[in-house]
Amino acid sequence: MNYKIEPNKGPAYLQIYDQIKKEIVAGSYAYNKKLPSKRLLCEETGVSIITVEHAYDLLIEEGYVESKERSGYFVSFRPSDGFASSRAYSLFHPHPIAHATTSFPFSVLARSMRRVLSDYGEALLEKAPNAGFEELRKALASYLHRNRDIVVDPSQIVIGSGAEYLYGLIVELLGRERVYGIESPSYKKIEQVYRAENVRYEPLPLTNDGIDSFFLAQTTASVLHVSPYRSYPTGVTASASKRHEYVRWAFSGNRYLIEDDFESEFSLSPKAEDTLYSLSDGERVIYLNTFSQTISPSLRIGYMVLPKSLVGVFEDKLGFYSCTVPTYEQYLLTDLLESGAFERHINRVRRARRKNALS
Repeated sequence: MNYKIEPNKGPAYLQIYDQIKKEIVAGSYAYNKKLPSKRLLCEETGVSIITVEHAYDLLIEEGYVESKERSGYFVSFRPSDGFASSRAYSLFHPHPIAHATTSFPFSVLARSMRRVLSDYGEALLEKAPNAGFEELRKALASYLHRNRDIVVDPSQIVIGSGAEYLYGLIVELLGRERVYGIESPSYKKIEQVYRAENVRYEPLPLTNDGIDSFFLAQTTASVLHVSPYRSYPTGVTASASKRHEYVRWAFSGNRYLIEDDFESEFSLSPKAEDTLYSLSDGERVIYLNTFSQTISPSLRIGYMVLPKSLVGVFEDKLGFYSCTVPTYEQYLLTDLLESGAFERHINRVRRARRKNALS
């Protein structure tokens, strides 16, 4: 063991979590191997038992570790999970979830609206750059770094009017000759968009931790469209092993992942959920999100984050498309992000949900 707590690098329990997780993923701790006891970690790092318990609770929640009564903590993550499986698959029986209602405070929204009208004036009549205003893309890049552990240049971000519009752009970017794999069941509009775009798509059955490995290994798809945090309508969350499996799948050929990060902002976890984008170091993954759940369905703003390798391809093939989000709405969202109003709202909702979960 060589665990250290560095000052000014965040909460101690997150530092312990991150160090153990990295060793598990790297194979330093093999599957089913016993991990250091809470007492040993306390002695080495100089923190309390409660701090170590918080770290282990996170690792358990994300599927890296399991606790065995009176025995300790053991690794439950296997880098090889997935493609070697020859088992008969187990059908998932979905438990439909309703869309979240978040009630963004109208008074806060109205205040931002008035401020944008006052500050920008006639500039709101100007046409936006095709990929979206630089101010908004910078604000989104900063937000993603703070909250999703995604580090990108603003040039990698493309603004569009909602998820369905961006799905269509991705098809044009990656090509209609590809087969697109989707979760089954999945958000209805995903299938409708691929059908409207006249591309082949392949439904891949979900199990309790993500797409069934047997079908993933057999698919002819070269693009996989997934919602790893919370698939709609089933509510399935991909386990840590499954997320790594998705990334390995993408790197095993000329393949891409579309990460539809539905509802991730409202995770009850005290840390950002691992994204496929961050697990892949920003390669082979197109990250996509909107503000329909976090602010309002009427605010038709979505965005996608491209791998650096696709930025030039996008500009050459699709850079002529005009941005479909009005200038006023782009500056409004910029103000909500830069003022902190958006994150304060997210934190209020998460605190309320944690309280309800404990009651």
